[in-house]
Order: sequence, then structure tokens, then C-alpha cells
Amino acid sequence: MSQRTLTLGHSPDPDDAFMFYALAKGLIPTRGFRFEHILQDIQTLNERATRGELDISAISIHAYAYVSEQYALLPSGASMGDGYGPMLVAKQKFTKAQIARKKIAVPGTMTSAFLALQLWLNQTRNAERGTRNSEHGTPHSALRTPHLNCVVIPFDRILQAVRSGQADVGLIIHEGQLTYQNAGLVCCEDLGVWWGRENDGLPLPLGGNVIHKRFDLATRKIISDILTASIRYSLDHRAEAVQHALQFARDMGRDLADKFVGMYVNHWTLDYGEKGRESIRRFLGQAYERGLIAHRQELEFVV
Repeated sequence: MSQRTLTLGHSPDPDDAFMFYALAKGLIPTRGFRFEHILQDIQTLNERATRGELDISAISIHAYAYVSEQYALLPSGASMGDGYGPMLVAKQKFTKAQIARKKIAVPGTMTSAFLALQLWLNQTRNAERGTRNSEHGTPHSALRTPHLNCVVIPFDRILQAVRSGQADVGLIIHEGQLTYQNAGLVCCEDLGVWWGRENDGLPLPLGGNVIHKRFDLATRKIISDILTASIRYSLDHRAEAVQHALQFARDMGRDLADKFVGMYVNHWTLDYGEKGRESIRRFLGQAYERGLIAHRQELEFVV
């Protein structure tokens, strides 16, 4: 029987590798589907989603604001910063007011980390609300930050950029949150801690999985169940899934990789739950109210 091939985009990181271990190794039933894994950094995946290129993809929650007409959120696959999250690091401790005037290395303008940075710095501007196409094309024009001095650098080179003086402050995601001290840097602010403090202890919504709306509702549900089964398999077979994920663990041994995986693949990942959904509503709602995204978002989940 022939299989239907679906493209599945995700980051080459320990948490995503852990999440999709069972799919990559053929350890669970896939109900006639075959998954072609496309490994790219999150900013690239965000940009590809604006063009509707992949069937299923990991994206930043920030990017969902630009792809919601083409993609629906899957209930599983979330990365939530529950009391932790993207960090601002530097060679010395800077205040918020100082950071606002510094050159900041960011991992991409469509990342949730970048949107959280803008919210933390109380950035506001008039979003370009007149162009309906901003949800369909690459929305760089709608993401200019005239009040910030930012430079986009691949996430795995941000620590070095700060060490070399290419930037004064680095906005770090992924494993950099656990390794920045090895680079001789200090944390100026943890945006996940800040978000929880300001939002009733809710987790900071960072990433999620989406499926293209070209699939009918029944097919979306089948695919959703397969991806959830992969996540559950890894959580139930943690040791072997972590071993698989180690190949993507830059500068991390097994114990640190296991800690990192636990931060971003957990009960939130199996299902957002009402608190997770509320955190997304607040995150994108506050962004809209400050003019940082062009449209108020109605969340559409596969159910």
C-alpha cells in the first residue's frame, strides 16, 4: 500500500528531536502517512510558513500571527517557558533602560523571543494594518523596530557575537539558556520569569506545531493524533529518546541535554490546556494592542 508523504519542519535541536524520535525511527503506527523531516532553524521555518510551503511545521507563536489564515495550531508540540524562557545576556549586568539603547543580537524578528523583548521594553508602534497580504507574504515590513538597535544573528552564534563585541546584548534561546555562563556572560533578564510575574504565573508561549489548512478536518485530526503519539512515546521512553536527541545537543552532555529537553517537552507539550491557550491569547493580544502585530488573532486549534 502506498504511503502519503507529508513534510514536517522542525528545528535541529534536542527538544524537537526528542519530540519526533518515534516518527523518525518508525516506532509508532502512522496510518498510511510517511513524514519527511525538514530540519531548519526556527526563523527559516517561520518564513517558510508565511509562504505555506510545509504541510506541518514547528513555528514561533509570534509567527502564528502571520500564518493563521493558512495554518491551524495543533494541540500538541508546544514549547512553553514555565518560569523560564529567552534570556538577555551580556558581559556585564545592564538595566532595562540601558538595554533599550544597546545593540542587541536577536535570533529572528519573527521569533517569540523577539516579540517578548518588545513587550518587555514597552515598545509600541503603528502596525501596518492596511495590507491584508501581511498575513500571506513575508512580513518583514511589518516588523521594523525603529526604536531598537537589533541585528539578526543565527541563534547558535549569538553568544559568540556578544563575546566578540559584535553586539552588546544577546537574546538567547534554545540551549544557550543553559550554557551562557560558560561563555563568561551574565543574565540581565529572563523573559520567561518576567512574563509569569506580569501575567498571573502563566507560561510564556514560545513555539508550537501547525498544520496546513489544505487538509480536511478529519485528516488534520488523524495527523494530530500521530504527532501526539510520538511525543507521548518519547516521554514514556525518555532514556532512549534523549540518546537520540544528543546528536543535536551542541555543547551539552547527556545530563544537560536531558535537563533542556525536560524544560520544553513536558505536560504543556502534550496539550496546551486552557492555561496554555490563555497565555497565547494574552501574548498575541498584548502585541496587537501595542501595534506590534497587524491583526487580533482568533486561535484555531485542531480538535
